[in-house]
Amino acid sequence: MRIFENLESEVRGYIRSFPTIFKKAKGAILTDEQGVEYIDFFAGAGTLNYGHNNEHISKALIEYLQEDGIVHGLDMATTAKKEFLQTFESLILKPRNLEYKLQFTGPTGTNAVETALKLARLVKGRSNIVAFTNGYHGLSQGALAITGNNEYRDESYISRTNATFMPFDGYFDDTNTLKYFRKFLEDGSSGVDLPAAVILETIQGEGGINVASKEWLQELEAICREFDILLIVDDIQVGNGRSGEFFSFEFAGITPDIVTLSKSIGGGLPMALLLFKPQLDQWKPGEHTGTFRGNNLAFVASKVSLEHYWQNDNISKAVFYKEKILRTTLEKIAEKYKDTYEIEIRGRGLAYGFEIKNDKSMASDLSSIAFEEQLIVETCGSEGQVVKFLPPLLIDEELLIEGLKRFEKAVDRLIVERKNNLKGEY
Repeated sequence: MRIFENLESEVRGYIRSFPTIFKKAKGAILTDEQGVEYIDFFAGAGTLNYGHNNEHISKALIEYLQEDGIVHGLDMATTAKKEFLQTFESLILKPRNLEYKLQFTGPTGTNAVETALKLARLVKGRSNIVAFTNGYHGLSQGALAITGNNEYRDESYISRTNATFMPFDGYFDDTNTLKYFRKFLEDGSSGVDLPAAVILETIQGEGGINVASKEWLQELEAICREFDILLIVDDIQVGNGRSGEFFSFEFAGITPDIVTLSKSIGGGLPMALLLFKPQLDQWKPGEHTGTFRGNNLAFVASKVSLEHYWQNDNISKAVFYKEKILRTTLEKIAEKYKDTYEIEIRGRGLAYGFEIKNDKSMASDLSSIAFEEQLIVETCGSEGQVVKFLPPLLIDEELLIEGLKRFEKAVDRLIVERKNNLKGEY
């Protein structure tokens, strides 16, 4: 690892949590240079919903390159883009009765968020954006201004103006936080300027797997309609089937004005895009550009992914089936130690959090010990206090169960270690 220590910036992160050199990957398995296999419950932070080196995607990419297909084309018309657009419309938009225009931004999620904010302000002629506690939307300056996580906000000393934070669902336990939000909107002297848009994740990933309820989302949409505010759903990490449905907001029956997509929409390759209602398409030609605003290889990968996994609801059924296994197993682990630790399990689909509420330091240790057990699982939350489960959606049932066994072993090991340390203090 000295090569990385000597040559790579100190900003490197995940390499510290998982200190080995990975060489190969397939499905939900990562293999390092020593041939050690790790079960991946991380999936590229939600980028690899279809697993590592998906055979359908790899085959299509190889064939496309062998035929000298366009790799880089700015926003010019290409066959790959045409076929992606047609596939996305026929398999994703039309079956859900959604009418959206598509805009391809720079290749990362934060590019899509920046574009969404710029468009919302342009359309409404207002500067303020409302975001929510513990939300995460990216680390470029505009996206960082609406990111609540203090660890990330400390990274850049910028002017974080034109952003107002409101409490997310459950932030005040049983209190309806939208009554609080409504009061600010109704009072012209509240100090909160009428926003151009509200932006949120329906399942806060980096924020700790905080899940908004159906009722809360419906009420939020109603408030936005009443006060002429655009509703932006950031579906970068928990969209693309992660929640079970393709979009994480489907279960609530709401229709956002703008949706940001990235991560798994590119089939494992860099791509980000914006979906917005046609009446919001008020850009002038070339008003918002970017050199890599059309990754043709990602168009190919995404088209193949959609064709293989979204022709019907089989993948959704599989996600919900595996969710039961994940939730039930985590709840059994929590039950085993309920006399000592207050453990909360929360999530939806295949995005779950495991939080030991009376000892916030344990999540990081659990991730480290799980790595020793050949399981890759990361942490999230405002203090890194939540273990986050994001396995590939296509993970085999047997491998999911084996990975959970390894996690349980990590929990057992840590708790025994903690008990022994306490005994040593006396």
